[in-house]
Amino acid sequence: MLDQEISATLELLNGGFPAVHTMTGPEARAAVAARRPPVTNLDDVGATEDVTVDVTDGTVGARVYHPHGPAGVRRPVVVFLHGGGFVFCDIESHDGFCRAMSRALGAVVVSVDYRRAPEHPAPTAAEDGYAVLCWAVAEQDRLGIDANRVLVAGDSAGGNLAAVTCLLARDRGGPALAGQVLLYPVLDPGCDTPSYTEYATGYFNTREAMEWYWRQYLGDSGSPEPVHLVAPGRAVSLAGLPPAVVVVAGADPLRSEGEEYGDRLAAAGVPTVVRVHAGLFHGFATILTLRAGESARQLLWSDVTALLQARSPA
Repeated sequence: MLDQEISATLELLNGGFPAVHTMTGPEARAAVAARRPPVTNLDDVGATEDVTVDVTDGTVGARVYHPHGPAGVRRPVVVFLHGGGFVFCDIESHDGFCRAMSRALGAVVVSVDYRRAPEHPAPTAAEDGYAVLCWAVAEQDRLGIDANRVLVAGDSAGGNLAAVTCLLARDRGGPALAGQVLLYPVLDPGCDTPSYTEYATGYFNTREAMEWYWRQYLGDSGSPEPVHLVAPGRAVSLAGLPPAVVVVAGADPLRSEGEEYGDRLAAAGVPTVVRVHAGLFHGFATILTLRAGESARQLLWSDVTALLQARSPA
């Protein structure tokens, strides 16, 4: 029955998702926003607040989710970067998932409304993510968070931004991180791995769309230097990064690069858990109504809880 559900969901997604590669960035953003269904199955949280964070050349927004619980308790915090091909989606599109994450983990979640391509090409979005991470740690007393239990997470293009944020924190002596959580992350613009060939079409995310996303994000300058600020899969060294949970969809063009990144993290001495969910497709984790993804989400919460417990005070 779950296989039938997956097939039906893929048919719906493939039939309704706009051909973004035929559009400009703003056109694709508008088309995706216009077809966004009402969010259902919202998890209740204690409170939310929308904030504005100063960055080098402006400001970005963020939404803070506070879980239920007694006052005065220091909570872990997850700085979350949403997917959307670097071009579309926003804090509203991922609101339901962030609520579910806050409730499941008992964590404060800070969802970053980073600036998007093509108007803001790489590495603007990653710099926004790093700025919000630093802001959250600086605001730890007001937010009621435990600065010893700080995670960075993201899905798809947001997985790229989360990985880069961790590299920035390492290289700039930034906040110490308890972990990184990468959900079917976008890691390399090559688009030439085995899974790109195997799942080029028919599974919602396509190679043609991914090539277009990268063109929007890279802009006219090609790949900015240093390259790992855009393509973390090309970082010379992954040593010294925080423990990682890498979640990969089995039927996804991005599967191979996610598996490879997990292997490289482990080889660099980074404690790493890689979960490959056979039969599931790109984006499954944030489709809260997809019953086939529920066990994968529960495993995700368990893996992330283990990361946080490893950093909990004795």
